[in-house]
Amino acid sequence: MCGRFTLTVDPAELKDAFGDYIFPNKFSPRFNIAPSQPVLAIPNDGKNTADFFLWGLIPSWSKDPSIANKLINARGETIAEKPSFRGGFKYKRCLILTDGFYEWKAVQGEKTKTPYFIHMKDGNPFAFAGLWDEWQSPDGGVLRTCTIITTEPNELMSTLHNRMPVILDRADYSQWLDPAPRAKHPESLLPLIRSFPADKMSAYPVSTMVNSPGNDRAECLLPA
Repeated sequence: MCGRFTLTVDPAELKDAFGDYIFPNKFSPRFNIAPSQPVLAIPNDGKNTADFFLWGLIPSWSKDPSIANKLINARGETIAEKPSFRGGFKYKRCLILTDGFYEWKAVQGEKTKTPYFIHMKDGNPFAFAGLWDEWQSPDGGVLRTCTIITTEPNELMSTLHNRMPVILDRADYSQWLDPAPRAKHPESLLPLIRSFPADKMSAYPVSTMVNSPGNDRAECLLPA
């Protein structure tokens, strides 16, 4: 799964890395983004503009918004079949922007898992493959929410966990964000749901301070 991630770069760096998209002029660096919190994402609505979505998908048809707590991740192997995700896979996909994420490694003989920070070797920001939706509350308000797609781990991630987020290659962004409905042939997108090359990634252990969502500061990224 993917349960925490970061976005510490400033808007100018995102514009350099994602030149075809529009970003907010200002936003605060985040060192420990947790479920239910706002995340910066680019939806496939044809506008190529990033906006903030709440992390934890609430399908438009859901009557209970608490379902978001169970839908922070979507298994890539079943997104074309599961009722909570198949509509989004056909119609509402997004890039979820990040520059790293955390995973916890179980150590034999120890009760406490060791958190690791995983990032690109070149230090550049990247994007998770995600799904999004809009949910209308009884009072008429609209919530925009999203989920991160996961897949089998690559060689690096398999030493830490049995799942990893789907990280899209930049060459695949336009295909993933194509606003054209994929109702008839959603399977054409399935080849994008794969593990990212391990040789482009790196990981190191960090402090257990990241275990608490309340700790959202640069110290979370310091090597343990």
